[in-house]
Amino acid sequence: QVQLVESGGGLVQAGGSLRLSCAASGLTFSNYAMGWFRQTPGRERELVARINRSYYGTYYVDSVKGRFTISTDNAKNTVYLQMNSLKPEDTAVYSCAAQRLSQSNWNYWGQGTQVTVSS
Repeated sequence: QVQLVESGGGLVQAGGSLRLSCAASGLTFSNYAMGWFRQTPGRERELVARINRSYYGTYYVDSVKGRFTISTDNAKNTVYLQMNSLKPEDTAVYSCAAQRLSQSNWNYWGQGTQVTVSS
């Protein structure tokens, strides 16, 4: 059974930092790209960052470039999202997801963790 378990969300003031973690189990970590999505009520879910461990490629949505960093700890099967210089518009539920490298859809999802940035 595949599980993705996020942690690290919370309340932070604008300009502050948070680090989200997503521990993956039940899958072969090296066969998947990992991503972080966020969603707020009334808006579509947005891919924030993605990392392809096999090719060390990363993607960031323009609004977080230079502020967020996605990384992995292969020994722990964990993906992180370091979020710096947070803004109120970063407030959302953040979820991690796993994408099998040969597919375009996202195969597994975590339950999500709330990030709230106060002004």
